[in-house]
Amino acid sequence: MGPVRTEVMWQSVLDAVTLAGGDATPLDILDLGGGTGSDAVRLAHAGHRVTVVDPSPDALASLHRRSVEEGVTEAVAGIQGDTADLTEHVDAGSVDLVLCHGVLEHVDDPAQALSSVTKVMRQGGLVSVVVASRHGAMFARALAGDFAQAERLFTTSAGEWDIRADGPRRFVLREVQDLLAGQGLAVIDTNALRVFADLVPSSIVDTEPGARDQLYALEQLVKKSPDFAALSAGLQSIARLDWHQEHIDRGGNSGAL
Repeated sequence: MGPVRTEVMWQSVLDAVTLAGGDATPLDILDLGGGTGSDAVRLAHAGHRVTVVDPSPDALASLHRRSVEEGVTEAVAGIQGDTADLTEHVDAGSVDLVLCHGVLEHVDDPAQALSSVTKVMRQGGLVSVVVASRHGAMFARALAGDFAQAERLFTTSAGEWDIRADGPRRFVLREVQDLLAGQGLAVIDTNALRVFADLVPSSIVDTEPGARDQLYALEQLVKKSPDFAALSAGLQSIARLDWHQEHIDRGGNSGAL
């Protein structure tokens, strides 16, 4: 097992793949902001076809080298782009699962980003959204003695956030769920991520026998508990696209696709 934080995030990918039916059949997966492809290569080894869309040419070059070294070049494609031009690079209705992890914190308009995502998803497809938790960040800042920043985190909503002045956007769970619902995406699962992993000193995890495995097990134990969501560093929402319901919600004619 690698660092607990990394394995917790990988488990969030596996949870989404399982819900999308990927344990039984290969999936077409889009990894938005997938960077150097650590997740993409692991997914390719599991038999899935993965497209990574990322704005960084350096990250995509690393992705290509990694896929060559791992022998999965036929299953992994890298495209330079972002949510603004996503539909120019990925065919409409072609994706079973979208991984949107650590993306909405950095875009100017999260609703627009999710709108682009829905356009490339298949009917019944899933999107996994992972965002940084505002309350978790507030808790961490207070523990570090930065009480002014903790107060600012509490009083600034995701809608009021200015990423240029305030840095990466932070969310509470309800804000993410409202964004998803606004795009016709029905949340089917939520997870609290890195409740403890970012707070436990590495000196304990690296030196105490069995500590890494025990910490990972603890993370898995509490991830479904709403009581711990506010303390987590990350929030995962997995949502399904129901085109029929989406069309009704947006005032369209519900009679046909």
